[in-house]
Amino acid sequence: MKYEYALYLFVILMIIVFLVDYYLINKKRLYLITNKGKNKKGKNKKIKNIGELDYLIMKFKLDKKKINQNKAIFWIAIINSFIISSVSCVIMLIPLKLMWQMLIAFALLFALIYSIYEIYGRHLKKEEEK
Repeated sequence: MKYEYALYLFVILMIIVFLVDYYLINKKRLYLITNKGKNKKGKNKKIKNIGELDYLIMKFKLDKKKINQNKAIFWIAIINSFIISSVSCVIMLIPLKLMWQMLIAFALLFALIYSIYEIYGRHLKKEEEK
């Protein structure tokens, strides 16, 4: 695969994954949390937590009340879309057998998840201290 096509694929994947992650998954969770789990008919629904945000709050000992959840959900969706699209494009550029591509993708995925969420968590900690 040529580098130009990989760049186009990266941008397209990033947009698609961002839209799906932000609008279909995270916004629905935030709606359920802010409305205390009630749907339009007033019946209770199970409130789903945002796993990434809970992880950051637990690891960096953040105050959940001080975090702007809309902004955090937006950045979490961007981080997730960047990780998925970058791993996909890098793996497509490596001319190895499928087994080796999957092993490299697995290692790269966990390295990116850990490093980028670590950076974002430290950023949230600095914002909370201000």
